[in-house]
Amino acid sequence: MPRALLAVIDGMKPSMVHRAIERGEAPALEAIIERGAFVDELCAAFPSVTPVCATAIATGTLQDRHHIAGMNWWKRDERRYVEYGSSFRAARKLGIAKQLTDTVYNLNGSHLNPEALTVYEQLDDAGVRTAGTTYLVYRGRHEHGVSRETALTRLAGQLFRKPVLGPRELFYADIFASRQTGCRSQMGLPGIRDQHSGCVGAWLAARDLYDFMLLSLPDNDTHSHKNGPHAQATSIAAADAQIMRVAEAAGGLQRFLDTHAVVVCADHSHAAVERTIDLRGAFAEGWAIAGPGGATVEEAELALCPNQRAAMVYALVEEARDATVPKVVATAAALPGVDVIAYRDGEDGVLQAPDRGTLRFRAATDVAGAVRDARGNAWTVSGDLSALNASVSDGTFDAPDYPDALRRVWAALSCATSGDVLLSAAPGYEFPDWGGGHHVGGGSHGSLHRSDSLGALAYCGVEPPAHAGPGAWSISDVAPMVLAHFGVR
Repeated sequence: MPRALLAVIDGMKPSMVHRAIERGEAPALEAIIERGAFVDELCAAFPSVTPVCATAIATGTLQDRHHIAGMNWWKRDERRYVEYGSSFRAARKLGIAKQLTDTVYNLNGSHLNPEALTVYEQLDDAGVRTAGTTYLVYRGRHEHGVSRETALTRLAGQLFRKPVLGPRELFYADIFASRQTGCRSQMGLPGIRDQHSGCVGAWLAARDLYDFMLLSLPDNDTHSHKNGPHAQATSIAAADAQIMRVAEAAGGLQRFLDTHAVVVCADHSHAAVERTIDLRGAFAEGWAIAGPGGATVEEAELALCPNQRAAMVYALVEEARDATVPKVVATAAALPGVDVIAYRDGEDGVLQAPDRGTLRFRAATDVAGAVRDARGNAWTVSGDLSALNASVSDGTFDAPDYPDALRRVWAALSCATSGDVLLSAAPGYEFPDWGGGHHVGGGSHGSLHRSDSLGALAYCGVEPPAHAGPGAWSISDVAPMVLAHFGVR
């Protein structure tokens, strides 16, 4: 059976893939597409931020199953913020050591639902030789101790001491390395991360040390945050060069494609950012907000969790939650730049667009009178379809501006770790993080809107899911495609 490579190019925008290929700068992607297929509407989770989406890719589930709610979220049982790396300033505000521990250890070790098995765990159980480069979700069946290979990692070992469970071959920054390859990531420094993945991947390919490898290529996201989504052709070309590096080590591109099934996917897309939304300012009067410069945990009424072009608000006083949520919704609805507000009302999910109306929905148990989305899921809907600029024709629900909206929002609202009220920013807007960081003048993601929700997918040597078609593709389809290739269902 051919081996398989899953390459995740963070934030890869479909139009920029086309541009890189037209320039002749993405020969690996071009060859993969020629042999297989290209999808320009691979839909992200919501919030469409990397931890949520990376986990969806790795597990084949959305957050109602995997429980990773955002880049920044409130851990109710520990009464604290979880911050996976919005910015260095946000990490400083909320605690650098805690941020590193949450990202490196807790995301996989305790935050990720143990019942949501990763692609590594399922393939490890099937006896497939697994390998992975630096990716947020690495949980597998093989134990790896902290590397002592360099002076930098020995210094970092003061914080990183515990072993982790990962794929058979694990390379996570310079912290964990199952073999001495000579490849260095400078502890995951942006701009070096793709090169580190390519170096490790080529080293493994040359020695035939994997059946499945996840090649993580995150630098496109950093480049797009800084330079804007329409500058991505350059960073996609750089990512393509690392795929080509692995292919050359395996005997050249054509031989590589003869011996490998290949999936290259985005976790989300990117949209331009022109202005910010003052989330903290909106709730500054009349609310006790948890966090730096705010109320103590014992006194706090709200936790505010910015997630780039999305945000979550948690009602912290349990007995006051029913009264708090409508007030939070009213405040958010008056906030410039908020496009869609989502919350639960009893058994219903509610989607409120301040300028367009309110739509109520729920997963349908009785298909009579229900509508179906592009993936075939049944929903009961009522209220204003204009809240999502949606329409229903022949029993099919369609909201082109907000792809896969009902399924994505339902998963977010059903997630045990999500906020009580979820906010999606309008095109051009972003919520600054806890350190005041934003991407005005560059690109960002997180919202329910198509502009940053629809990424790219290229594949060959694997079969698409049965429901594949316009409007039906999701990042949660990636792991099942890989598993099916190895006969794991």
